Amino acid sequence: MFGGFTGSKTPTGTDWGEQMLNTVASKTIRHLFTQSESVEVSVRCYPSSKLLQGSIDSLKMNGRGLVIRQQFRTEELSFETDAISLDFSSVLKGQMNIKQPTQAIAQVVLTQEDINNSFKAELVRKRLENITSPALSELSGGEPISFTEVQVTLQPNNQLRLFAKANLPVQGLVPISMKSTLAVERRRRVLFQNSQFEPEAVPESLREVSQKLATALDEILNNMVDLDRFNLDGVTLRINRLETQGKKLIFSGYAQIERVPNTP
Repeated sequence: MFGGFTGSKTPTGTDWGEQMLNTVASKTIRHLFTQSESVEVSVRCYPSSKLLQGSIDSLKMNGRGLVIRQQFRTEELSFETDAISLDFSSVLKGQMNIKQPTQAIAQVVLTQEDINNSFKAELVRKRLENITSPALSELSGGEPISFTEVQVTLQPNNQLRLFAKANLPVQGLVPISMKSTLAVERRRRVLFQNSQFEPEAVPESLREVSQKLATALDEILNNMVDLDRFNLDGVTLRINRLETQGKKLIFSGYAQIERVPNTP
């Protein structure tokens, strides 16, 4: 799958075709993100004459500070594709249309700050606000409950601590604290496993209700992080593994690319 970007270069270096394709690919990929600090794209095609037949060996992208759908920031995102069959006429028009689906290996790095900011995004907030369920209704007298001020602290061995608050009609804002282990299900869902309520972070008078709220929040989170909700048009993302490293969460996986999306 790796094309190998070291060695195997053409004797004359990058020719006009690769330069043009690099420019088109950079422009296309940049347009997929609301913001980007840097995007570097490299196309490998040897011999370069294959490009005229619409064939390239691989395409590699490294990006930093990429914002997806206006509110989801990634510290780093990189991918490298298999061989690609291109419609070369589309490149001449400043576009990238592929003739056949291809795959790419991918890596995404999120900082702890990125994760915490994502809980403020509208797409996430609406799944945490005004919630009604039988378990929560027993605590709130039938009133909707919202979870707010969600803060995550990444821990070694794929663990994290999560702190949040829930508004109850009688008790007011109730703090919630729990520890979970991150895992991947069916390569597309991020799960919060082996979650444990941490009573020492909650006033004793609120611990019983806080523990029930933590159980409800854990269930909500386990149904929230599904990659199919974040896929770009024509691109299916899958996770092979995840890992916490200091204050960063690293996802490694692949993308099935049916077509190059034009918009984020």
